[in-house]
Amino acid sequence: MLLQKESNPGLNTITAYGAGYVEINGQVYRHAVRLGPEGPVEQWLIEDIAQLTYAALRELAGVEDAAADPMAFLDNVGPANTSGTEVVLIGTGDRQTLLPQSITAPLLRLGIGVESMSTQAAARTYNILMAEGRRVIVALIPPQETE
Repeated sequence: MLLQKESNPGLNTITAYGAGYVEINGQVYRHAVRLGPEGPVEQWLIEDIAQLTYAALRELAGVEDAAADPMAFLDNVGPANTSGTEVVLIGTGDRQTLLPQSITAPLLRLGIGVESMSTQAAARTYNILMAEGRRVIVALIPPQETE
């Protein structure tokens, strides 16, 4: 399905999606991708939503783990949202798969919204939020190819 006839060359825009692919700025990707409005479109190593962990979600959102300092617990220092990310969208393929609260709750406590939805819905939502100037990150698993 074509989403945008034209894309802003300065911003990553999801221009289409279909069975087995996602198109960003007119370039087709046949693997899971992650992107924000600016910067590179990168391959996302999560090919099945069941592989998603809190560590992978934290890295996607750009949240640094202050616990790398073994003495950080003394200062009650936890993860920090240094990226400024407001919303993380996860496109889970053909169907929406809800994410376990155990992996989303820590980001929600940092003020980062986490939403999972079908890839089609995530693509549309990302384009709307990106056009509004929101600090959004999206990771998309392409819809399944039909046989």
